[in-house]
Amino acid sequence: MYRRKAGRKPSPYLVSKLRRHEALQQRCGPGTAAYSEAAEQLRSGKTAGVIGSPNCKYLVSISYRGLGNRMLAAASAFLYAMLTDRVLLVDPSNEMGELFCEPFPGTTWLLPPDFPLTSYTNFSADTAESYGNMLKKKVIGASSTKAEQLPPFAYIHLDHDYTDEDKLFFCDEDQRVLRDIRWLVMRTDNYIVPGLFLATGFQEELDMLFPEPDTVFHHLGRYLFHPNNHVWGLVTRYHDAYLAAANQRVGIQVRVFGNVPESPEVLEQITSCTQKEGLLPEVLAVGTATAPPMPDGKSIAVLVTSLKTWYYDKIKSMYWEHATATGEAVGVHQPSHEEHQQFGAKSHDAKAWAEIYLLSLTDVLVTTGWSTFGYVAQGLGGLTPLIMYKPDDNGSVVPDPPCSRDLSMEPCFHAPPYYDCRVKKGADTGKMVPHVQNCKDMSWGLKLAPRSA
Repeated sequence: MYRRKAGRKPSPYLVSKLRRHEALQQRCGPGTAAYSEAAEQLRSGKTAGVIGSPNCKYLVSISYRGLGNRMLAAASAFLYAMLTDRVLLVDPSNEMGELFCEPFPGTTWLLPPDFPLTSYTNFSADTAESYGNMLKKKVIGASSTKAEQLPPFAYIHLDHDYTDEDKLFFCDEDQRVLRDIRWLVMRTDNYIVPGLFLATGFQEELDMLFPEPDTVFHHLGRYLFHPNNHVWGLVTRYHDAYLAAANQRVGIQVRVFGNVPESPEVLEQITSCTQKEGLLPEVLAVGTATAPPMPDGKSIAVLVTSLKTWYYDKIKSMYWEHATATGEAVGVHQPSHEEHQQFGAKSHDAKAWAEIYLLSLTDVLVTTGWSTFGYVAQGLGGLTPLIMYKPDDNGSVVPDPPCSRDLSMEPCFHAPPYYDCRVKKGADTGKMVPHVQNCKDMSWGLKLAPRSA
């Protein structure tokens, strides 16, 4: 009821797949005999391949970095779990157990505290059990076709620093090996979904699940991520007080990278983008005759999210000190200003989640390139944003044009593989599948686009 634009409609196949996956989570999740048996096997360190076996399989998603990264990682892991019929268990640390409602009815998606791999949150590229390291040391390989040849678990390292061997995760031959390992533990700070679309073994299923490939995070995000009662209260109170009555709601998400948080160039980029694209009206010079109010009393509510107040103060002052050329009333609002990112701080994450959700309720959205915070908001809102390019020359030059319409509402995969599994050599992965293209805000990244794009 808070969204003026209806979301995109999921395919009937996706809906049925979600129902089947819910049943899997209930049948094999924490508290069941199946989970207890699988956890005991892992605790014993015995090999437990599931070749030809109906036993339950599991994917553990490690939660770390900022909230946007954690949400993109969890959505990526969920899609992979659905594609491979695995129970998804999310590491509850970094507030993942406190910010969201349980997505699966009748069970929990949170990894129990007695999980046998007690040091899993410290797994890294150097972990001996990583799939890449096991390949490198020939502990495992394409010839590992018998249950006794498989390890008790494999760690999937898909972080920004992953190796060439780790990147083979996106190849069909390697997926056939991973398919039969009962426990997988995955770490990523990326939205790896475009990489899954490159694996030929997943393509038929993905086409049925998502006839519109540019809606993956939109559907999975809306399914998985529901604010808890506290965060929902933050959202509704702020919406009702500042946004609900406006004719037009404009979201502006500002993230400044580097050591210059207050940048006149970024401010100019924001105002140029919003005014040239017709999202916000231009203002009259001081002393100019004030334009008459619009006959219908049109009002615009601008929601600014930023760690700093400087951009909000400047935009608000501009519309207070100057009349708009069109006579529209413009109100500018910023829910919080935490000054700097605070990893793992409960109140900080709650406000961040509320602001992401509020941005997703706007009618039009302007985001900062490279920002996962903006990616999550645009996906939940079903909004293809105007994306502000990262300034060049250490931020001293305003990009021209200051922004442009993004390819889609999908997040960008910042660190994709550059490898063609079929011919086993390097390749431009942005040209292998028509609807997997390079991102506008990060030229080497990958993004899902509409099939006609």
